[in-house]
Amino acid sequence: MPLLLGIDLGTSGTKTLLCDERGRVLATGHAPHTVQSPKPGWSEQDPAQWWAATKKAVKQVVKKAGVDAADVGGIGLSGQMHGGVFLPKHADEDAAALRPAILWNDQRTAAQCEQIEQAAGGRRKLINMVGNPALTGFTAPKILWVRQHEPRVWAKTARVLLPKDYLRLRLTGEHATEVSDASGTLLLDVKKRKWNTVLMGKLDLDRGLMPACFESHEVTGQLTTKAAKALGLRPGVSVVGGGGDQAAGAVGNGIVQRGIVSATLGTSGVVFAHADEPTYDSAGRVHTMCHAVAGKWCVFGCMLSAAGSLQWFRDALAPKVSFDKLVEEASGVGLGANGLFFLPYLTGERCPHPDPDARGCFLGLTATHTRADMVRAVLEGVTFGMADQVRIMGDEMGIAMRTVRLSGGGAKGAFWRQLQADVYGKPVALTNASEGPAYGAALLAGVGTGVWKHVPEACAAGIEETERLKPDAKRKKRYAALHDTYRTLYPALAATFKRLSG
Repeated sequence: MPLLLGIDLGTSGTKTLLCDERGRVLATGHAPHTVQSPKPGWSEQDPAQWWAATKKAVKQVVKKAGVDAADVGGIGLSGQMHGGVFLPKHADEDAAALRPAILWNDQRTAAQCEQIEQAAGGRRKLINMVGNPALTGFTAPKILWVRQHEPRVWAKTARVLLPKDYLRLRLTGEHATEVSDASGTLLLDVKKRKWNTVLMGKLDLDRGLMPACFESHEVTGQLTTKAAKALGLRPGVSVVGGGGDQAAGAVGNGIVQRGIVSATLGTSGVVFAHADEPTYDSAGRVHTMCHAVAGKWCVFGCMLSAAGSLQWFRDALAPKVSFDKLVEEASGVGLGANGLFFLPYLTGERCPHPDPDARGCFLGLTATHTRADMVRAVLEGVTFGMADQVRIMGDEMGIAMRTVRLSGGGAKGAFWRQLQADVYGKPVALTNASEGPAYGAALLAGVGTGVWKHVPEACAAGIEETERLKPDAKRKKRYAALHDTYRTLYPALAATFKRLSG
């Protein structure tokens, strides 16, 4: 049976993973890349860095696994969503991008978001068309920004690819994407799982600007001789559609059936729920997109500074103190951080408040508060932000939530795991699968190459729960009251944030 290679193009680096036909992870590899911010709020990367990192990380994982590279029989791709890679006509596997890629966390496109909503006839009509409102992170506003502000680049642009799909071009010479990642462009009819040519027409965008769109497990091309030589693999290996990092990460954590939800606390914080039918939040506070499971959908939200808020606190105020030490200090503080709240909007916010002007802050700070109080407030504030998404999906949208599977940095410590159970008010669990999108991409490659019949079967082969925690009834009740207070803070401060950002 073939070995399966998952490649995950992240923001800070590219990760690779090899697994076998039982879903057993053999090894992982990693190569870093950097982000440029030429202006405040801008975030860009050179796609050439991605390809260089991919070559390094693929060779690394094969060497670490101690396997014959010729045994790799399928490749799946995952990556940071929403980015825009602008390519010229006749772009082949050697094509250089016309400008640096604009990334998911870039905030320059507020004006273009307004233009898109106006062209669609308003926010609700836009949500009906593509499942989501216009947000600064999505791809379509980036396309409009380049057209308006960089006419020379736009005049040469013939195709726009998402980040992982640029890697696909380098691997196979093919222009293609898949439904989960395409959902985050704001140009896909999420319900019909195809490009929305009506909206593209309203925006005066040619259909040919976007590549062919596949289901996530479908084969989109084969590894070219040139790419195979660069990676140290054999030519002709099938490359499947893969998934955006959220959908592929969900596959890698077994979120492929109704009732199982994931909460991932990394730099950003994501709550992800499987859905058998497309289910929308009419206010656009969370996203509805195509899942990487064929014919299924997902609902998820992303707060921009989750565990990143704790890293900011440590770097700015306690640079010589370990994260474990800070969390240990916080665990000795009473529930509610002695009346101190923290809003984790350090880089603006996305869900449930799509506001690039939102700002982070402590509220209730007094001379009696200690560093431990502040850390506890950070942990609680981030978890309240995640619980905003849980409440919207579960209480308001009626999405079943039997169990919340935890991953990311926030899942590594017992204190924060239990804190999540108490704040979400739901059982939380860990699984034996901790490799995230790269693992999900490898499983999708297994489905596409016939190792497994479908994605749920692939997940069942290698993923199981290893720990489960229930919420404490008393703490659950107290945190519900504190969460109600937390939810009043952003509306009270939104106008002030706007003035501060101006």
